[in-house]
Amino acid sequence: MTATTAYAADANKEDVVDARRAYFTLLGHDMGALAAMAKGEVEYSAEKAKAAAGNMMTVASYNAAGLYMPGTSNADLPGKTRARPVIWEDMAGYQAKGKDFYQALVALNEVAGEGRPALGKALGQLGGTCKGCHKEFRAKDF
Repeated sequence: MTATTAYAADANKEDVVDARRAYFTLLGHDMGALAAMAKGEVEYSAEKAKAAAGNMMTVASYNAAGLYMPGTSNADLPGKTRARPVIWEDMAGYQAKGKDFYQALVALNEVAGEGRPALGKALGQLGGTCKGCHKEFRAKDF
């Protein structure tokens, strides 16, 4: 998940926020399914775990640059997004967190089909990258 200044000049800011939220919702959907398997809330399935991890990899390979149009933070659009202005103030730091996430996602994909313990460990590492980014770059509330 990398962001640059490439975005459609005529893009509607609220549409950009909606797309950004949808991007993260897709990631969260499969992460939730994997977490349920890792916790034993649902039966572990190597096939389903690999599919969910693969889905996340597909979403994460999307060039998300257009989702970070200036003027789309929670300060700009209160109640629409939790993206804090610090994302645009420290885009390099935000991108570094995205690279950490991607590396952990690659590691998850390597072991997703190897059983619940391997899945749980890799998912914990991936979740740590999520928390690290959320702590700094995402507001708790809309």
